[in-house]
Amino acid sequence: MSANGGDSAGGSAGLRKLRIEEIARPSLPELATLPRHPIVVVADHVRSAHNVGALLRTSDAARVAHVYLTGITPTPAHRAVTKASLGAEDSVPWSHHTDIQPVLDRLHADGYALMALEQTTSPTYLADLNPGLGSVALIVGNEVEGVQQTVLDRCDLALELPQYGAKHSLNVSVAFGIALYGLLDRLEIMDV
Repeated sequence: MSANGGDSAGGSAGLRKLRIEEIARPSLPELATLPRHPIVVVADHVRSAHNVGALLRTSDAARVAHVYLTGITPTPAHRAVTKASLGAEDSVPWSHHTDIQPVLDRLHADGYALMALEQTTSPTYLADLNPGLGSVALIVGNEVEGVQQTVLDRCDLALELPQYGAKHSLNVSVAFGIALYGLLDRLEIMDV
């Protein structure tokens, strides 16, 4: 017997893996006409090209509005970014900025809640978020140092994911994926 109670040889659930051509996805021209979730991503000195590629790929899957790559964060000009993103650099709007502060200034002026994914003395958990929060700028930080204190000083809140094991953090792209889909669910904005 399998975990779902069916016969492990054939299963009673009638599950069949979809072929790529069976999965309905918009083309790039169609995607350009579709609304996007009111979430932008700000990568604060993320150093790993693999992590940047994963951020772009997950951002595409969630149809976020924009990805801001700041500081030393590699861009899709780096081969390892495009290898990990599997073409998401073409389907999610992104830009690179040497200095994160003007990006934060513009997002704040445009009404985005600045939300760092970081462990702080005043954490906010996904369940604590107000469903009516509106537009969100989710800021993720460097793999070793996290989000810079000067960036945290500008944030409205710090989103923290509970940790139950011996380690004190998750890989930035993994934590980002959990937080992003948690935001989509919590903020009830999956209807785009």
